[in-house]
Amino acid sequence: MPNTSGLVNRRNVIATSDATVVSRLKQAGAIPLGVTNCSELCMWYESSNRVYGRTNNPYDLQRIVGGSSGGEGGVLAAACSVVGVGSDIGGSIRMPAFFNGVFGHKPTTGVVPNDGQFPNARGVRTSFLCTGPMCRYAEDLEPMLRVMAGPGVNKLKLNEKVSLEEIKFHCMDHDGGSVFVSPVDKEILQAQKKVVEHLEGELGVQVRRVAIHKMKYSFQIWSAMMSSEDSDGQEAQLFTDLLGDHGKPVWPLWELMKWLVGMSSHTLPAIALGLTEKVMKLNPGGKAKLVSMGKSLQEEMEALLGPDGVLLYPSHPTIAPRHHSPICMPFNFAYTAIFNVLGLPVTQCPLGLSSEGLPLGIQLVAASYNDHLTLAVARYLEKAFGGWVLPGKV
Repeated sequence: MPNTSGLVNRRNVIATSDATVVSRLKQAGAIPLGVTNCSELCMWYESSNRVYGRTNNPYDLQRIVGGSSGGEGGVLAAACSVVGVGSDIGGSIRMPAFFNGVFGHKPTTGVVPNDGQFPNARGVRTSFLCTGPMCRYAEDLEPMLRVMAGPGVNKLKLNEKVSLEEIKFHCMDHDGGSVFVSPVDKEILQAQKKVVEHLEGELGVQVRRVAIHKMKYSFQIWSAMMSSEDSDGQEAQLFTDLLGDHGKPVWPLWELMKWLVGMSSHTLPAIALGLTEKVMKLNPGGKAKLVSMGKSLQEEMEALLGPDGVLLYPSHPTIAPRHHSPICMPFNFAYTAIFNVLGLPVTQCPLGLSSEGLPLGIQLVAASYNDHLTLAVARYLEKAFGGWVLPGKV
């Protein structure tokens, strides 16, 4: 099958072998139907590229499906398939799942192998990239995760029975007011409020509201940790190196000038990310401070959630945006990205449709290796709020 990653210089590349997760799924009886569209090099939250064009949202063709695993979210929502595979280094499973009203799970870091995909992670980024399941129904997440993880499933506690009444629920309505990120839509806040009221009314639990100050700097922390060196001093592979043809790095300023006159083979978001990499290298002191803040936030989150905690947090500050508009709100993906650098398991759960007929949803976050908690809560909320909604009449 094609293995382009949305790059023009890979438009003729055909995969010669299966990724480990694909091989395991095929052995378990899964039937691959095809590969789906993504953003260029899987590093933007609108699935549009110069090879296949853009993917439309089944609920409104003028809206995005998210990215990078946006095509996968779209085919699941449109009832073309029931289960799929996505990769997630900044929310690339959870944003498409949210925008398309389906379920997506980012496993605990290191549980599911990432080999066989392009681009793969190198250096410190191997700790942030996760491969995980995307499903139309919550009950399919766990069996998919078991197969995909293989021997890694032993790190999890999927055989433990979960008593929802004994879970310690925490809730954050927003990131604390980042100047880079859009305010959370009222309907998303209302949907999250209904979840809190339902949990308290039906399960008899108390949902504790928390304010974690460092979440305000989610984008800055993610960017700094993504560009940091690993323990051996190896730098993360530059995005501009991957964009280039035959190992020749792309010069983002030159590509921007070419883009302005319609001569670049790259998308504007990809060029902008290359420029961001250059800027991050200009302030190593500031980056080190943010990396330290990220590690402190990880410790704070692990302590808060403990062995029996689940955090309720918006999947994105807005409902599915219109095509091209993400370039005007480029940092909104921080709502999902922060959990990649924290290494925590997160499940995106749909919560019905907005007044415009677009999917709503919520992120369920647990401490490392407590994937079983978020999966159990997702199954419960699916029954309570209806889960996936057919995008139109049959």
